[in-house]
Amino acid sequence: MDVTTPANAPWLIVGLGNPGPEYAGNRHNVGFMVADLLAERIGGRFKRAGKAQAQVVEGRIGPPGPENRRVILAKPMSFMNLSGGPVNALRDFYKVPVANIVAVHDELDIDYGTLRVKLGGGDNGHNGLKSMTKAMGAEYHRVRCGIGRPPGRMQVADFVLKDFSSSERKELDWFVDRAADAVECLVIEGLERAQGTYNS
Repeated sequence: MDVTTPANAPWLIVGLGNPGPEYAGNRHNVGFMVADLLAERIGGRFKRAGKAQAQVVEGRIGPPGPENRRVILAKPMSFMNLSGGPVNALRDFYKVPVANIVAVHDELDIDYGTLRVKLGGGDNGHNGLKSMTKAMGAEYHRVRCGIGRPPGRMQVADFVLKDFSSSERKELDWFVDRAADAVECLVIEGLERAQGTYNS
């Protein structure tokens, strides 16, 4: 954690995806899936966030005591390539340091089912990250959920906007569960521990 970040500052956990039922099962929406599971774990329901174009759940994760963290879970309701605006509005409203923001997103350059936790870096062509970085800089955390590369000559845009395949769906619940675990570990125990445990 950044040394200038107060210990009691809230965390903003952003699941990236596209709103609407037609996108719900897409590979590009794995961030929404993880956010939904985290909301379930803290017993909250997503609701519209004031003027920000997003849905949020507020709650706490971690054991009682010094490791207990206040979190805001968010799903931007703009489309993916406009995610930065809603995230920045939530950051301002909840007074969250950039180092306490976690983007959960799909990642083409990692095999399906594999996770990577990191701080900062490039956007690797991901439009949601590109928009967030443009809005507030790159020094936020990422939980990267591997979806693999498109087969054959399939275009990337077509691939990410398709639902997970039937064979992928067999492992999807496990994958989403593990990604939610990684988010919790990052927030409660820090980047090094999360990387050591989940960067396979």
